[in-house]
Amino acid sequence: MDPMESIKITYFEECAELLVAMEEGLIAMENGEADDEIINAVFRAVHSIKGGGGAFGFEALVSFAHIFETVLDRIRSGELVPEPDVIKCLLRAGDLISDHVNAARSGSDAGIDDEEVKDELRELSGEASEEAGADDFEGLDFAPMQFDLGESGPEVKAESVWSIHFAPHASLYSKANEPYLILRELAVLGDMAVEADLSRLPPLSLLEPEEAYIAWNIVLRGDITRTAIEEAFEFAAEDCDLVIELLPPDNDELPALPQLPDLPEPVYPAVPDLPASGLADAMPAAVAVSDALKSPEQQKDATAETAQKSAASQSIRVDLDKVDRLVNLAGELVITQAMLAQSVQEAGLRSTSKLGAGLVEFEHLLRELQESVMAIRTQPVKSVFQRMPRLVRELAVQTGKQVRLVVEGESTEVDKTVIDRIGEPLTHMIRNAIDHGLEPTEARIAAGKPAEGTVTLSAEHRSGRIVIEIADDGAGINRVRVRDKAIEKGLIPASAVLSDEETDNLIFMPGFSTASTISNISGRGVGMDVVRRSIVELGGRISIVSTPGSGSRFVLTLPLTLAVLDGMVVAVGDQTYVLPLSHIIESMKLGKSDIHSYGREWELLDVRGSFVPVVRIGNLLGIEGSCHKDANGVAILVESESTGRFAVIVDAILGQRQVVIKSFENNYRHIEGVAAATILGNGRVALILDIDGLALLRRAQRESATPVELKATGS
Repeated sequence: MDPMESIKITYFEECAELLVAMEEGLIAMENGEADDEIINAVFRAVHSIKGGGGAFGFEALVSFAHIFETVLDRIRSGELVPEPDVIKCLLRAGDLISDHVNAARSGSDAGIDDEEVKDELRELSGEASEEAGADDFEGLDFAPMQFDLGESGPEVKAESVWSIHFAPHASLYSKANEPYLILRELAVLGDMAVEADLSRLPPLSLLEPEEAYIAWNIVLRGDITRTAIEEAFEFAAEDCDLVIELLPPDNDELPALPQLPDLPEPVYPAVPDLPASGLADAMPAAVAVSDALKSPEQQKDATAETAQKSAASQSIRVDLDKVDRLVNLAGELVITQAMLAQSVQEAGLRSTSKLGAGLVEFEHLLRELQESVMAIRTQPVKSVFQRMPRLVRELAVQTGKQVRLVVEGESTEVDKTVIDRIGEPLTHMIRNAIDHGLEPTEARIAAGKPAEGTVTLSAEHRSGRIVIEIADDGAGINRVRVRDKAIEKGLIPASAVLSDEETDNLIFMPGFSTASTISNISGRGVGMDVVRRSIVELGGRISIVSTPGSGSRFVLTLPLTLAVLDGMVVAVGDQTYVLPLSHIIESMKLGKSDIHSYGREWELLDVRGSFVPVVRIGNLLGIEGSCHKDANGVAILVESESTGRFAVIVDAILGQRQVVIKSFENNYRHIEGVAAATILGNGRVALILDIDGLALLRRAQRESATPVELKATGS
């Protein structure tokens, strides 16, 4: 890979972190927490994005960031008060700088309409319409440049003469800044004379290689403003001592050097004799001498720097493919352990034997290893939640509503695959909450509610799964209108009798929409059906709780990881299957009077006075030797997102265990009713059944009156 491309990739990774810090700071400012630390954090983020963008020639990004940074600088210096209108402008600017970064990453660093926000920023900054950002990096060729260290250059008509004292700190060099480049920037502005200040250079015996001793005194002549000089030092301003003074125009000589504090007289400690055992044993003594030569301040700085390096080394960037490989290997170990345990059991060895006890300990260690490996793949949902404030601001403007977003539990961690695929569903639901859920401002005031509507986005761990909730304090679901629209579109018959829950779930049907007009927000009948399908594909569920006049709450229940699954292993004939434990409500032994037939094909199970549909796995999949029509077997009550509760009839329950998921589609093809596969302890392949798919298969079988062509692959 081209070294510059590698550096560019790192730059964009850092930009992602900087944009998060900027967004957090701007939101904190919006909430009235505009202290100096937060404002400085936002300024540093924009400043760093601008600096890297200039190095790669992203002119549009640099130009916009320059104006944005100027406004932030006025705020942190106290010249501009961060009032609500100012913060709104900053939030829009934050959104646009994110767009510029994304455009630069995709290779199209142009075409973003930012002129309106630029004009607002210029007005806040008090500057004219001139832009300095993109031009700041012109002239940075690497040709050697000659500095006149004594006499001034050719006589020119100078409008101003500036005296500059520039003393870098050690931190300037540690950040890869180079004083030579800064001096070259100044030389572009006008005629320059430079003199090195060596007054702080210590004797060689006290020279520290990572310390900064040399300063420069500069005289600069020309039509130059103080702002232009300060911009030359903008990347080093926090890491140097800088004094800029305007001199009389007729001054032809260098100003007197500033008086710097004298260095202490060197004190040479006695050097101990080196031990006779050699250089290796002498190293501690040499280190002691080196530490003794340092001043107390230097020793303190060195300790702080060591602690900082130690803290920085606590995290590393790892390629995701390597993590996936580690997860797969941990899964294979789980399968191998299950096979060993099965072999020990078949051999009749007791768990109290040395081999049995060793396997039990191995199982405990393996479970801990697996959990640790899975934790490497987990990330906070913050990376998804942080996109939503911008979405809410844009939708509030489009709909003309006042909206406040409350985010809770953004540090909750979940598998990266879930993180990558949950963004779109959440976006759809936030859009619907604002467009359909929240009332217009006038209607809210008339109903006695605050003019500003609230949308709450929260996440938490609950019972081994992650639960994400999207709630609003709007009018709730208008069930009469939902029902009428469903009948109008032919989604349900006019004679259908539906409960409140069933009516609410109509919004998940394909093609359903209650919007009276089609807009770029909603009205085309797509969105919520896609949301439910996406959640189901992730192995999750979605439910609705709506109260008319008070609002609605959508609850997403998702697995923490997509690599392992807690399942119930069941037998059907001579085949073995796995049912996801997250869908199972309860299991029960069948009695003779528990199942009731109606029609030619359908059966109902009596569950304490309530009747639920029955799906016999043996009948559905055509498995020989299973209990088809008798009362034997076990009923497992499950819950499907599409059809609600129903009972699955199997021959026996073999146990409950955690299984490693193997993609069925990647290794074979998609089969309705089958979610994935796994390898059991006896080496057999068992299919992991898809609860929603089973319900759809049963419905299709009844409508077509033909058996489903699905043969088991686990023998």
